[in-house]
Amino acid sequence: MHSHDVLREVLKKTSAKQIASDMGLSLSLIYKWAEPPADGSGANNPLDRVGQLIASTGDLRIAQWVCEQCEGFFIRNPKSIQHTGQLIPLTNDIVQDFADMLATIAISSSDNVITNKEAKNIRDRWERLKSVTEGFVRAAESGNFEGIEPGDPETS
Repeated sequence: MHSHDVLREVLKKTSAKQIASDMGLSLSLIYKWAEPPADGSGANNPLDRVGQLIASTGDLRIAQWVCEQCEGFFIRNPKSIQHTGQLIPLTNDIVQDFADMLATIAISSSDNVITNKEAKNIRDRWERLKSVTEGFVRAAESGNFEGIEPGDPETS
């Protein structure tokens, strides 16, 4: 979905007049944000600007900050997992990552105090687990785990 499409959908449920007032901008500018830029009438909207800023800097903290503004978090899409014919090792990796996260939590909380450094380690483990699991789920949804039978010559 393009940024102008997102904004057009938003304007179906939110008053453009209210947005313009809240942001101190003209009503026409708000409407231009919801138009495709290709026809010349659209305006470079804030969503495009955020995308350009991330592309320019390569710094995903910008995306993380945007997510935090709506009490969310950013997870980068993992690389696609290719089916090797063996699902057990892939599922074992997820279980191991989960165990590693729980071990990190247990070690960090063993003294009834979790320091900022320990909290960061917990967060890092959690982000890794979410990413690995998301990669597995995406591969399953895209059919990467279908059509190869155990013992198939392609997997040997």
